[in-house]
Amino acid sequence: MVAHQNLGLTVKVRILAGQLKNMKNIAAIILAAGKGVRMRSATPKVLHNICGRPMVSYVLDLTRELRLRTTVAVLGFGSAEVKKILPPGVKAAVQKKLVGTADAVKVALAQLKGFKGTVLILYGDIPLLKKETLDKLIRHHTYNDLDATILTAQVKNPAGYGRILRDKYSSISGIIEDKDADDVQKAIKEINTGIICFNKEKLVAALKDVRPDNRKKEYYLTDIIGLFHKKGYLIESVKIADINEALGINSRVELALANSIMQRRLNEQYMRLGVTIIDPATAFISFGTKIGLDTVIYPFTVIERDVKIGKRCFVGPFAHLREGTHLDNDVVAGNFIEITRSSLKAKTLAKHFSYIGDTRIGRNVNIGAGTVTANFDKGKKNITVINDGASIGSDTILVAPVTVGRRAVTGAGSVVVKRNIPDGVTVAGVPARVLKPKGK
Repeated sequence: MVAHQNLGLTVKVRILAGQLKNMKNIAAIILAAGKGVRMRSATPKVLHNICGRPMVSYVLDLTRELRLRTTVAVLGFGSAEVKKILPPGVKAAVQKKLVGTADAVKVALAQLKGFKGTVLILYGDIPLLKKETLDKLIRHHTYNDLDATILTAQVKNPAGYGRILRDKYSSISGIIEDKDADDVQKAIKEINTGIICFNKEKLVAALKDVRPDNRKKEYYLTDIIGLFHKKGYLIESVKIADINEALGINSRVELALANSIMQRRLNEQYMRLGVTIIDPATAFISFGTKIGLDTVIYPFTVIERDVKIGKRCFVGPFAHLREGTHLDNDVVAGNFIEITRSSLKAKTLAKHFSYIGDTRIGRNVNIGAGTVTANFDKGKKNITVINDGASIGSDTILVAPVTVGRRAVTGAGSVVVKRNIPDGVTVAGVPARVLKPKGK
């Protein structure tokens, strides 16, 4: 009995090892050449932001997380701009004429000479895919040694999507694009998400036979499926559970929808990690923000990228933390506050409607209501330094560059103009003057 159990375990280990080996023999092609006419923008479509970062970056993350052998991004409109955000190791191929997805893949394959294995087709404007979904698709394709495996979905309203065609045996026989479909085909509810695994050698051969016989006069990658079927190649599908994962971004409306979905995912992740978000629907937190345990985010708070928040902080409501903001542990950044390129050390309080820009604030500082750091003089952004234990009175304006000493105090309504306030003194007035000399 033990021998049989050990044999079964050995077989499972070998199967798993084979799958892992196959996973490493996969190259991804990310199609990111399109201009995105319906976006009505001079910015390349894949560089439009979702939760504070370009949408294509989420797709690039997937190829890294799956540890694929290589990734090729096909660029076109705005290729120089897109190339700047490609991580090291990702190859770039430029499609000079945007004449269809089949041509884009052919351009990418020139970067994969000598590679033998599976080619995974991804899209730079489909940023909501999850690693688990792609992992399932790849494993099904490699384990069953298929020639093509399509990620499909069953939807109530398939308008705009390519339809999956099946023969009388229910085998996949082709894909018809929405613009080329007749009324019978448009009634099909199973749609093509565009995500497909291909046997590389058979894909290369079939690309030679693709013709622009469609209304757009483009070379469709989806025509490969019909060609594969005619040759008797093995084609199967894996159905996606959540159609939102396959949402393609072609307009500002779809961009907003994708942003909402991604924001919900991010907020749920923060909450699972020990952050309290009072109202997730009104907390707008950019990708990559770091938030410590037991911090509370109040409603209508906007947190941009490159922001770090420590433990046990309170942020909002109606707060705006911009890039370069760093809150240490036990900091309060309260109602109607805007902070940018600034750091607030532990136990500092800034509870009420203030602007803090380009400022270095120490420990145990109290920032009174209505405080403004006037950091910009039309030529450059100037620095304000507020040292440990200082107390900034309500409606104080600090015209940078300013340094406020340890335990120093500014009176309500003070205007501190480009000066250093010594440790322990109190200043007040317009312009602010010392009221209590140090040590008196």
